[in-house]
Amino acid sequence: MLLATLLTFVLSSALELRERMTEWLAHGEAWQVDEIPFTLMTLSLGLAWYARRRRLEASRLLAKNRELTQKLIALQDSERLALARELHDEFAQHCTAIRIEATYIQRSNSFEHIGEAARRAAASAQSLQEGVRRLVRRLRPAELDQLGLVAAMESLCEAWTTRSGVPCLFRSRGNLCQHSEAVDTTIYRVTQEALANVVRHANATRVHIELAATSEHLRLCVEDDGRGFSVAAPECGFGLLGASERAAALGGRLEAHSTPGEGTRIHMELPLLPELRAEAA
Repeated sequence: MLLATLLTFVLSSALELRERMTEWLAHGEAWQVDEIPFTLMTLSLGLAWYARRRRLEASRLLAKNRELTQKLIALQDSERLALARELHDEFAQHCTAIRIEATYIQRSNSFEHIGEAARRAAASAQSLQEGVRRLVRRLRPAELDQLGLVAAMESLCEAWTTRSGVPCLFRSRGNLCQHSEAVDTTIYRVTQEALANVVRHANATRVHIELAATSEHLRLCVEDDGRGFSVAAPECGFGLLGASERAAALGGRLEAHSTPGEGTRIHMELPLLPELRAEAA
């Protein structure tokens, strides 16, 4: 940088650039052409300031995304560890018990002992089946397969009202059938997360949930009259960030509108597939 500055000074002195520029610009005084260098200098400074601002904003967003990614990875690892522990502690135990009873049946000559061993093996198999169902429910809500999206949402609201004691009113509008499993699961999980946040933080007296289908979008709105929170707080909203990732993965968006003391409104919008748009139209 110092070398370039010295070289510029030497060339400017040798070529008398200032004098030449003054002579050239004097002819354009009537048209105010001599003001162009100052205008360009101001424009350059403005562009430099804007570029620095964009770079700082990009760095902030990158750091935020990196933090979110690390948290999501930690959450996935924690969930996998819990599943592995349950598979080892419970499933392996029941499988071992069934193998022991089967070996006992093979070696036993007493029909009474064989019958008792068979009953114990059947009980272990039933416990194993219940454990499988419990894990499946953790991975995917069974209500979606058994009841469908609307009925599953109604069941979720009723069960949540029973547990929390807070009225939860659900309303649906439009054609909410024949969507993909990913869309149904996202809507269900985001609703679960929103209701969990109401229990943990909101201290609300009522919750309204609306699920609507238009010709182009699916819209989910979860609104409560609780204490609210600051959306910009960096320590808050990891669950909402995860819900936003779910929505973004399907090409949609999720927004949280909240002010301390004025309740919270979660709004998610998912686009419909082209074939479903045609059917809805």
